[in-house]
Amino acid sequence: MSPHTNDAPNTTPAHADACAPAPHRARHRWSIGVKVALVTTLAVIGACSSTTDGGLVGADRRQLLLVSEPEINTMAQQAYAKVLDDARQNNTLNTNQQHLKRVQAITKRLIPQTAVFRPDAAKWKWEVNVIESKELNAWCMHGGKIAVYTGIIEQLKLTDDELAAILGHEMAHALREHSREQISQSMATDFTLNIGAALLGLGSGTASLAQVGSDLILKLPNSRAHETEADRIGVELAARAGFDPRAALSLWRKMGAASGGGSGAAWLSTHPSNEQRTQDLGVYSQRVMGLYQDAKR
Repeated sequence: MSPHTNDAPNTTPAHADACAPAPHRARHRWSIGVKVALVTTLAVIGACSSTTDGGLVGADRRQLLLVSEPEINTMAQQAYAKVLDDARQNNTLNTNQQHLKRVQAITKRLIPQTAVFRPDAAKWKWEVNVIESKELNAWCMHGGKIAVYTGIIEQLKLTDDELAAILGHEMAHALREHSREQISQSMATDFTLNIGAALLGLGSGTASLAQVGSDLILKLPNSRAHETEADRIGVELAARAGFDPRAALSLWRKMGAASGGGSGAAWLSTHPSNEQRTQDLGVYSQRVMGLYQDAKR
């Protein structure tokens, strides 16, 4: 999971400064601004869609998707290959076959359930690898590229239900293509800043300075909306696969305790816990209990 702590940035193009040096120049800039704003607005509207159906939990928020799916898929494949290559060189890739088989078995049960949210996902080239590390971490890239670190399994003494909660949550990020959405938001922000700089007569250095700030914000953990979506989809995936969705609550209790102990919970650093989140997980785990009970019959 990778949650941003900030809301999605405003992608509306910046307006021209009212303190223009000359009236005719101001009118000229406003004319350009209106045209650019219209083009930008049309482009953004055309790029808004939902990557998933809602499922029982209703996760079908419309998203800004300026980057194509093939482009983000290529990025994910390259990034995943590098992680695996580094792990091989360090002799930390799939060294514990017991952990690997366990994670693979749980993932195998979760994958068919993804079709509820998007039919194409069941046909993705899913990959599951376990990396030997003390980090409490796990993630799933676009296209189903999963990595689980041994630290999160061993230090938290995860049950199968709790491990399914983690995997379901991470798979949900991939289903919703949150990384693609984040990059698209960054692109929209870049475009807005460049337009604003041009309209205000600012140099590229000023625009670059503003971009640094925007990049820092966009590279924070996933947004609250992303994390909430991943939580809700995750419990539904788990329930449909026959794992107790209420395990998400015990998982967060363990993660909170691990964080208090200062044991390097990298996963928790990008998945902040709070009372509202716990309450939401409680509500939605109960909502999908019928699916879990049906799957257990």
